[in-house]
Amino acid sequence: MSLPSLPKSAHPGAIAAMKDIYMAEDIDKAQIAVKAFEIDYGAKYPKAVKKITDDLDVLLEFFKYPAEHWIHLRTTNPIESTFATVRLRTKVTKGPGSRAAGIAMAYKLIEAAQGHWRTVNAPDLVALVRNGALFHKGKLLERPRDITPTSPTDPADTTRTEIA
Repeated sequence: MSLPSLPKSAHPGAIAAMKDIYMAEDIDKAQIAVKAFEIDYGAKYPKAVKKITDDLDVLLEFFKYPAEHWIHLRTTNPIESTFATVRLRTKVTKGPGSRAAGIAMAYKLIEAAQGHWRTVNAPDLVALVRNGALFHKGKLLERPRDITPTSPTDPADTTRTEIA
């Protein structure tokens, strides 16, 4: 997060600019939003811009997945709400007593919370993602150009060798 590198007076504008990056319609618009962030904050706050641009490929990684899954990948709420339940119960019981009891209690609480979790949008696409299917701008690439082998143009080309 770039906010610690910015003065508090710049936080509202920077938050809006970062939201434009990760809530962009597709990867192209996200990259345009990054350039706008660089232009707006680069001269005064190069450390903040560096934090965004250095890890840009990781920041925009979710655009390589199905668009239906983006809503799940953009949020940390499942993690926060799950552990909020565990934290609340451990405070109410004034601690677990022992480490083993704490782990058992956390396991049971998370297992109970799992019943209330929302299912993934487009669950049929999960198998494709796990098998390494490529997505561009949220859509499945049936025949990616970079991966499809090219056929030789000259049949007399002897530079290629065949292995039997």
